[in-house]
Amino acid sequence: MDDAVFKALADPTRRTLLDALFREDGQTLNALQSRFDVTRFAVMKHLKQLEQAGLVVTRRQGREKLHFLNPVPIRLVHDRWVSKYAEPWAAALSGLKSRLESPMQKVFEIYIRTTPERLWEAITDPEIRSKYNFGARITSDWTPGSRFEMGAPGAGGPLGEGENLEVDPPRRLVQSMVALWSDEVRSEGTTRVTWEIEPVGDSCRLTVTHDQLREGANEELYGGWPMILSGLKTWLETGELLTTPGSLLYS
Repeated sequence: MDDAVFKALADPTRRTLLDALFREDGQTLNALQSRFDVTRFAVMKHLKQLEQAGLVVTRRQGREKLHFLNPVPIRLVHDRWVSKYAEPWAAALSGLKSRLESPMQKVFEIYIRTTPERLWEAITDPEIRSKYNFGARITSDWTPGSRFEMGAPGAGGPLGEGENLEVDPPRRLVQSMVALWSDEVRSEGTTRVTWEIEPVGDSCRLTVTHDQLREGANEELYGGWPMILSGLKTWLETGELLTTPGSLLYS
C-alpha cells in the first residue's frame, strides 16, 4: 500500500487534486475538472489512481458522485516512515483542516487484515477501544436505541456520549454523538458517525463516515480519525500500540 501511495503522490496533478479536496471536500468530477487545463478523461484517470491508492473515496449523492479526501493512508505512511525519525512535536504538524459545504461530512477508509467479527469486537469492546482511541473506553449494551458513553480514568470527566441508531454486527454501526472533551466541541452539538465493515479476501474494508457536522465545524471533532484508524489497524495486525505523540492522550 505504501508503494501505491508514494506513486500516486509523485504526480503534481494528483497532488493538486488532493489539495483541492483538502480545501473543499466532497467535490464532483466537473468541479474538480474545472480547476485544470486538462481533459475530463485525464482528471478521471488521476482520480482513479488516487482511489486505488486509497487517498480518495467516492460517495453517491443523488445523481452526483462526490469525491472525498481520505487522509488515513497518509497517516499510515507518517506512522511508518516519519514519526520514528522526527522529533515528537512533528506529529502535531499532520493535523488536517477542511472547509466543506453544508451539510458537512468526512469519509475515511482503511483496509485491515482481520475478520469482520474481530473488527467489530475491536470497535465495541471498551478495553480494546482504549488501545487505539486516545486511551478512551466506550461502554454500551450495543442494542438499537441504547446509549453509549466514552471516558477514561485520566480524562477528568466524560469524553463523549450518544445513541446507537443502528446496530448490525458485524457489518454496520450508526451512532449519534456529542463530544464532551472540551467546551469548544461540546458547543458543536450532535453529529453522526457510521462504521461500515465489508469483507475483502482475507481483510476488511472499514469505512467511517462522520457527518451532520455544521459548516466550518471545529476540526477537533473529525481531525483525530486518521490517527484512530491507523492505531486500530496497527493493533489488529501486529498487537502493538502506536507511539505517535497524542495517540494515547488519556491513558
